[in-house]
Amino acid sequence: MRRQGGLDRFRLPAAFLVVAIHTGPLTSFTEAGDVFLTSVLARVAVPFFLMVTGFFLHPRWAEGWAGIRPAWRKTAGLYLAATLLYLPLMVYKGDFLRKNLLWVEFRDLLFNGTFYHLWYFPALLLALPLTLLLIRSLGQRGALRAAGGLYLLGVLGDSWYGLAALLPPLDALYRQLFFFFDYTRNGLFLAPLFLLLGSELARRPELSPKTAAAGLGISFAVMTAEAFWLRSMEWPRHDSMYLALPLVMVFLFSLLRSRKAPGNKALAELGQSIYVIHPWSIVLVRGGAKVLRLTWLLVDNSVLFYLSVCVLTVLLSLGWGGFWRRFGPKRKPRTRRAWVEVDRPALRHNLRELRSVLEEGQRIMAVLKAEGYGHGAAPLAALLEDEGVDAFGTATLEEALALRRAGVCGTILVLGYVPPEAAGQAVRHRLTLTVVDEAHAAALEETGKPVHVHWKVDTGMHRLGVPWERLAEAVKAAPHLVTEGVYTHLCVSDGRSKAEESFTIRQLERFHSSLDRLAQAGIRPKEIHAQASYGLLNYTGLGCTLARVGIALYGVLSDGVRPRGAVALQPALALKSRVVSVRTVPAGEGAGYGLAFRAERDSRLAAVSIGYADGVPRSLSGRGEALVRGQRVSFAGRVCMDQLLLDVTDLPEVKPGDTVTLIGRDGDQVLSAEAMAGAAGTITNELLSRLGPRLERVFFS
Repeated sequence: MRRQGGLDRFRLPAAFLVVAIHTGPLTSFTEAGDVFLTSVLARVAVPFFLMVTGFFLHPRWAEGWAGIRPAWRKTAGLYLAATLLYLPLMVYKGDFLRKNLLWVEFRDLLFNGTFYHLWYFPALLLALPLTLLLIRSLGQRGALRAAGGLYLLGVLGDSWYGLAALLPPLDALYRQLFFFFDYTRNGLFLAPLFLLLGSELARRPELSPKTAAAGLGISFAVMTAEAFWLRSMEWPRHDSMYLALPLVMVFLFSLLRSRKAPGNKALAELGQSIYVIHPWSIVLVRGGAKVLRLTWLLVDNSVLFYLSVCVLTVLLSLGWGGFWRRFGPKRKPRTRRAWVEVDRPALRHNLRELRSVLEEGQRIMAVLKAEGYGHGAAPLAALLEDEGVDAFGTATLEEALALRRAGVCGTILVLGYVPPEAAGQAVRHRLTLTVVDEAHAAALEETGKPVHVHWKVDTGMHRLGVPWERLAEAVKAAPHLVTEGVYTHLCVSDGRSKAEESFTIRQLERFHSSLDRLAQAGIRPKEIHAQASYGLLNYTGLGCTLARVGIALYGVLSDGVRPRGAVALQPALALKSRVVSVRTVPAGEGAGYGLAFRAERDSRLAAVSIGYADGVPRSLSGRGEALVRGQRVSFAGRVCMDQLLLDVTDLPEVKPGDTVTLIGRDGDQVLSAEAMAGAAGTITNELLSRLGPRLERVFFS
């Protein structure tokens, strides 16, 4: 995502293609050439802009409305500014003298754009929440299919309208649709598909430049033939949407992505300004040519007219860009009470480190239980899919469904118990369930549903699983279940004692014995896994296809015990809050519940807006630490539900609004999750997984 200069550099030619649509550069010389330029070639411009938006929003869809809200607000602000910019022209054209003024202006505001070229902004404003709804309801693939269906409906109201007009029911449908908007090139029919195509390409491996170029050449030739054939049939009502256009855009976008160069924000902003401003340039060039009596040169000559508009637009855009930066809507400062910061580069680093110790052919299953151990499951899944992870583990059916609704496409294995009555739901959402014992297997079998399952094997932990010696019989007794995998859990793989190592080896021997018995029965599961984080780092050569990585993926150890595997993990999470009040407590006075803090000297106490309801353990009362202004300070008294106190007596400069770091780095000082968990008498797994939903998750790239 950080080196997409090819996309930024194409924004400028895309903007000039939009100018071409509205000026007809070749009309003075060749009608066919102008049709090719304005009705075929230039039609890649707006889909390109939409795909860029979807591409860069890809990690944000998983965050819900909070993830896309900044883009929506920015678009709304630009739409408002552009509307005000064109208000004089709208008055000059007499737009406010029309009959049914309120209805027409309301319809234009929502669908058609307040000025003819501004339709892009309401289309995007409508398409962003609609696309999010589709992803949440249907998943990424389902949303793409639904958006494709909407696009096909739109095509029949656009370049293929002549076909719809031949069929009376369709003709009546489109007449009703055109009562609400003039074109189907809008946020309902056109924009969602290209937003989703951009998002889809963001998470898929790139095509080779040769493949992309060949595909672009073939698909563009098909679209050109389609456009001219439709014109010969006199079918187009408009010519923005073609059947071949999505395929053209996939290959074009892939080819542009293959050009690796640093992003160029200035070019991106200039392209946006050209798009917004060029109609004013058209008016000014026409008016200026008339005043100067140069219409014959600057207007009647379509090439010179186009070039004049482009030059003037660039000049005006440079001024517009400065105006927008100075007077446009400013990003409001965040006023977070308490939050979690997640470092994406650290997660990518940890994934690379863990992959370095995998066996050949083995893959990572990212365990995203408890909101990804407090980090935020859906955004993490989007990042990991970008990095090629295709298997995920959750604890509950609800967690798995949330990932599907967020657009996760890979295998999702529910590691805990799922009631048999939910089998149909699991099948509909392509979820894989764990068989937790023989009774559970029988109950799932009775549903008659083709549930995809991984069988858990009890090799000595005695928590969940079919006893290892009875696995083959249990699998054969459930023919309706689709056996995709078999796994066990190594309950002391984090231990370093001889007894713990001996027990782990015994578990592995039992596990492989159960697999041998399955093989003898003709059953060979595709996926085999036994290692969680410590199992992966402490034991190798197990012949597994997956490694269920949880806590290590987040750069943290459970209890500080170092594994054998030589990996350099980086913590990905920081926990922060703010000082909200500072007061002086005289020597001898108490503070907090039970007056548990007793001031031995005149003391300054800072109240911090975070507590045990957010996941800060109450057991840290009087013994926890935090960082303020790069210095360590101690908890004072008891941790409350929503607040805690810090003793900042030795930091007289501390004031309300200061950031407090409970996990993470501030200057040269670091407070680790392992240290906090140790002070609280627990392990990092519990500490992180209890970070509450009231904490905003802030992701850094």
